[in-house]
Amino acid sequence: MADVIIAGAGPVGLMLACELRLAGVDVLVLERLAERNGESRAGGLHARSVELLDQRGIADRFLAAGRTGPLAHFSFIPLDIGDLPTRHPYALAIHQSRVERLLEERAIELGVRLRRSAEVIGLRQDGTGVEVQIAGVRGTERLRAGYLVGCDGGRSAVRKLAGIGYPGTPATVTALMGDVKLTDPPPGIVFGAESRREHGSFMIFDSDRPDTHRVITMEFDKVTDRDAPVTLEALRLACIKIAGTDFGMHSPHWLSSFSDAARQADRYREGRVLLAGDAAHIHFPSSGQGMNLGLQDAVNLGWKLAAVARGQATEELLDSYHAERHPATERMLGSIRAQTALWRPGAQTDALREVFGALVEFEDTNRYLGGVCTQLDIRYPVGDGHPALGRRMPDLDIKTPSGQTRAFELLHAARPVLLDFTGRPDLRAALEGWTDRVDLVEAECQDDHWTYPVIGDVPAPAAVLIRPDGHVAWAAPTAPAGSATPETTTAALTSALTRWFGPAQGR
Repeated sequence: MADVIIAGAGPVGLMLACELRLAGVDVLVLERLAERNGESRAGGLHARSVELLDQRGIADRFLAAGRTGPLAHFSFIPLDIGDLPTRHPYALAIHQSRVERLLEERAIELGVRLRRSAEVIGLRQDGTGVEVQIAGVRGTERLRAGYLVGCDGGRSAVRKLAGIGYPGTPATVTALMGDVKLTDPPPGIVFGAESRREHGSFMIFDSDRPDTHRVITMEFDKVTDRDAPVTLEALRLACIKIAGTDFGMHSPHWLSSFSDAARQADRYREGRVLLAGDAAHIHFPSSGQGMNLGLQDAVNLGWKLAAVARGQATEELLDSYHAERHPATERMLGSIRAQTALWRPGAQTDALREVFGALVEFEDTNRYLGGVCTQLDIRYPVGDGHPALGRRMPDLDIKTPSGQTRAFELLHAARPVLLDFTGRPDLRAALEGWTDRVDLVEAECQDDHWTYPVIGDVPAPAAVLIRPDGHVAWAAPTAPAGSATPETTTAALTSALTRWFGPAQGR
């Protein structure tokens, strides 16, 4: 019996598996496919996703496999993200297939068990666990785990079997996509505003296979059967209709389709069954958010599920997963719907894009949209008080008794950290009941302000409790003032420790 079974070995399932193994949880990943299919529907990672990898000490692997560039846009209206307050003010162009390969290698390093040719076809849960029925090369089997997480895509079997609703808005766009060979390719990539045409849009750029191009066509106000197979002829005809030529396409490696249907699970948890990634939300790929949203799901859920699975926290902690990720994704779906509307062909949309493009030239507008599209502006509802609460911890340069380091390096083990810049004995005493699961780091930092996207500078706190996902769970004011006495400060710390990391040891 595994502690957790994950259905789906895509980027989200593998990232979640890595997070759980870092916490010592026994994980079994089930994958319907016999081997990685090499398809790359997603093509890049945004700044916050690279930060998540940096927090775990593995960002260099992905940076070496991709290409960085100042690519950020809102419906292909360029955004300047070069001055965002992050060590990674860029997008990383890296195909999904490479992300999967690197995460699978990391998962194996950590001891994750991966079983392919295993499709989830049934589940039944009770008060102590989940029985999962699978079909594969060994026939039909039943496995048991404490929890089951569906990371099995937009048509998630886990979501359907758990009876979780998937409401949203229907499709209005048909998009075809394929990796094909071109005998007469364009001289460069076709990507961005120049790809809009009277009958839709098309994009062409390099794929992750030699001598092969990725071709994408989008036709608005046309909806086809999503179960209909995609053929080379259909992609050719769509490309001819929109671009006037098929560029001599032939020899498809793979073909697929997608739409602008936007749906979100009405709850991310049903008892001991949870959802993440496309199983929890789907949308049009405007500004490339899909894989990035899923990785955020995985890192938000991983440490919480691990704490509950190990008996360190109650199941109420799992409810915070939905409470945090559902509204954050819902907000992003609204942004994506707006970008899709701005992408429609026609004179009225052209005029709207011209006005919107002028607005983006204003620094405040650019900063706001840059924070949204890179997902650096997320603030979870962890409580009121210091403006850093609920936001990602900045990757500060700090000096500890062990030497110079960065804040993100403290998170490599995926453990919570109490980072104290004052050496206060009352904070050390307050932490005593949690030293088995929370690391205390006393450090010096020269920054008297922290800089965040959108909101700008905030006063640096005297101490900060950082969750394993890198978000701030508690912050002490720089100097006690008014009602913020040392006693109330430590009481607030104790409350935060209990809320997020369970009761003190021995209680």
